[in-house]
Amino acid sequence: MTNHQQAAGVTGGARVILRTAGELAEALPYLLGFRPDDSVVLVALHKGRFGGRVRLGIPERPEDWPSVAEQMAHCLIGECERRDGRPDSVVAFLCQDAAATGTDTAQGVMERLRPFAQLLRTACGGLDVPVTEALCLANGRYWSYCCPRPGCCPPEGTPINTGGTSVMAATAAYAGIHVRGSVEEVRARLAPLRTALVAEQTQALDAAAMELVPRIFAGVSREEVETETLDLARRVMRRLSEAPPEEADLEADLRDDELLAHDEAATLILGLQDRETRDRAAEWMEGAEAHSALRLWRALARRCVGPYGEHAAAPLSLAGWIAWSLGDTVEADQALEMALTVDPRYIFARLLNAAMADGIDPEPVRRSLRGQRVNREQSVDPALDAQDPQPAAGEDDIDKDAAAALPGAAVEPGMSRAARGLEAALRRRGERRPRAGSRSAWPGARAPRRPSGNRRVNRPRTRDDG
Repeated sequence: MTNHQQAAGVTGGARVILRTAGELAEALPYLLGFRPDDSVVLVALHKGRFGGRVRLGIPERPEDWPSVAEQMAHCLIGECERRDGRPDSVVAFLCQDAAATGTDTAQGVMERLRPFAQLLRTACGGLDVPVTEALCLANGRYWSYCCPRPGCCPPEGTPINTGGTSVMAATAAYAGIHVRGSVEEVRARLAPLRTALVAEQTQALDAAAMELVPRIFAGVSREEVETETLDLARRVMRRLSEAPPEEADLEADLRDDELLAHDEAATLILGLQDRETRDRAAEWMEGAEAHSALRLWRALARRCVGPYGEHAAAPLSLAGWIAWSLGDTVEADQALEMALTVDPRYIFARLLNAAMADGIDPEPVRRSLRGQRVNREQSVDPALDAQDPQPAAGEDDIDKDAAAALPGAAVEPGMSRAARGLEAALRRRGERRPRAGSRSAWPGARAPRRPSGNRRVNRPRTRDDG
């Protein structure tokens, strides 16, 4: 995926020059890493190179369009000024299919969104940055809101090249760039189940809770529950990794669901509510281990059904962290947004979201978690102390610097080590740059918005029972 330092259309070492509105429309999924639907996207240009970008769902009510246009323009241009300087211009994309709005035709969508496009042009122009192109993408066709030549664009729109035969598609394929499905498809892999499995999983969660609470009152230590949870998670991850691979995401998720028993899922979901247990699980962040863990966290997020919806914050945050650590900012962004939807005060998700938005590299957090694992292993085997008695690089700094949570939020009692590491990284970042910490305008980012409540996303296909 292209980023803000690359020229327009750059993929790897190649340069792709985009000259027409049609080529811009075709390039949008490669810029974002997924196919946007029901989205407005602003992309900054710096001397012909793509820079920052913001994406937001198109508000249903036209009364909200003026404030959203102002918000997105300030978010994009403000972040560009903070990083690479004021952009030369902006390209706007408004993506929405007719079926999503109840409009009869794609041309009707284009006409309906025309005032929104004009508001975006005015908002950016008010900040002295012109919108040089504004495109509407609907039902596989595009229209330009900026074309000055009457009769140039056909009323029914121009088809977008999706055959994979263009220079852009060939270059992306050569560079190994994979375009994901829509945002809804990404979110569907993390959304709660909506089949007959819900009743069975709810019963399993009830039973696991009724078993765990008396054990805690009876004096079972937190460490014992943590060990049981992590041992079970390792067994399930091994089971998932040994299963034959599936090409399609839906089939892969269905297979993973079949391999995870209801009682196992319930035990893991409840065990991960403990912050220290969750941090231990976050250490599975690299290599084949990370891919198995990500599959498990997705499956557990899907099993947080019924009254246990808020329990999804832990597996969703872990899924977001692993996806970010693996370089998949699209899934990470959606997983963290969903975690904050079910629990807006979940500190770990808030810090991960802020760190991604601020462009912090995940390596300092990985280093902290590696150090945590090394220190724990040394405490088990004192012979290791003589080999490596020093803490991992950055550990002391993390403990000294992390004194509070996000600005404006109270410090969480017993904040976990991973959360302290994230908070410290954000503090150091803020000390280096003024006005740090606002929502990023960089690849995959969204304009700031508040969690949208307990909204659930249906899967593209109905899951089979079992």
